[in-house]
Amino acid sequence: MIGARHRSTLVRQNDRGGFTLIELLLVLVIIAVLAAIVVPKLAGRREQANRSAALQQLSNFKSELETFEVDNGRYPSTAEGLGALVSNPGNLPNWIKLSDSIPQDPWGHPYVYRCPGNNGDSYDLLSTGPSGQEGGTDNITIK
Repeated sequence: MIGARHRSTLVRQNDRGGFTLIELLLVLVIIAVLAAIVVPKLAGRREQANRSAALQQLSNFKSELETFEVDNGRYPSTAEGLGALVSNPGNLPNWIKLSDSIPQDPWGHPYVYRCPGNNGDSYDLLSTGPSGQEGGTDNITIK
């Protein structure tokens, strides 16, 4: 049999059925502080990941365009666009498929390709970035 002293200790320990309001509020404050620290860092990572993905895709296009030029003696025209990497734009006897598809940039905009380029380059190749507007400060290009 349990003594009176032990019985009263057991009753006091079992009386406590849940959390107090102060304990719950303390947990909510801790979660809010952690969220305030972590969420902005994760938001910045998303934009950084999109920029990296766009740069990688532009680099892939650049390699494919260089291969196209070696095989065919010219770059695709502006009218042929990047689609010339996927399907033969005309009577190019040395044409080979260099890409399965032409994806949009990470923000859902088409990549911009122009041949010849505006600044005397062989071609212009860029992503318009989050704004989708060519000539903006958020444009992403590769040389």
